[in-house]
Amino acid sequence: MTNEGSSIDPTRPSIARVYDYLLGGKDNYAVDREIGDVFKRDLPGSVAIAFANRAALTRAVREIAKTTGIRQFIDLGSGLPTVDNVHQVAQRHAPESRVVYVDIDPQVLVHGRALLEHNDRTRVVAVDVRDPEGIRTHPDTSEIIDFTRPVAVIFSAILHHINDDEDPAGIVRYWRDHVPSGSYFFVSHFRSGNNPETAEAEKVLQQTFGRGRWRTDAEIASLLDGLEILDPGIVPASLWHPDETDSAWDTGERRELTVWQHLIAAGLARKA
Repeated sequence: MTNEGSSIDPTRPSIARVYDYLLGGKDNYAVDREIGDVFKRDLPGSVAIAFANRAALTRAVREIAKTTGIRQFIDLGSGLPTVDNVHQVAQRHAPESRVVYVDIDPQVLVHGRALLEHNDRTRVVAVDVRDPEGIRTHPDTSEIIDFTRPVAVIFSAILHHINDDEDPAGIVRYWRDHVPSGSYFFVSHFRSGNNPETAEAEKVLQQTFGRGRWRTDAEIASLLDGLEILDPGIVPASLWHPDETDSAWDTGERRELTVWQHLIAAGLARKA
């Protein structure tokens, strides 16, 4: 993981840029496309993971904005700006919503700050997600987030990049302990499938970035200990409150998910 002062290195792949490439974005380099093409070429269908995850995040933010009084969001490991970013979805349904994006990838910081330059209800904070205290107490966070009121904390496709010895459960627990009752937590996470596709995809990412671990549904749920996991629980992202137009549905009938759609899970939890 990089630091804020680091310059953009087009010779080393970036998790954020590979993800951007898989989603059809343009903010990536040849080295990122080379990794992305491994998934496209050798693991056909795997790109569905990125789209399923992004769609579930959009639905979760929409659900929070429309059905709760929460108007402040912290997006941890936000990645490169794309279509329907958290602030765009939240502010579409609740214009007063405030969003803090957290990332340390230099390109994410450049593009994120450019995108948000004229939005006074958003901030981009350059602190490692493994330093939750640094994020919470950062001046930009304090400027727009009121921690006496409920907050939506978003861990979208980030915790599987944190190794067990870096205590991902402790990171979630920190936020659980520092936000008030009524706060929401969205998690999406690569899901162990006990099949060759899972093993190969995990191997590619670990060899490329030297970190990360797929986890079982039970392990993902354990990251949310002390929180109430809301219906439908920890499920494949495509099945988390799907719209009728989502790929998990066909003329109102649920379709069988592909093996790839099973490999990204999502869940929403609430602090009682």
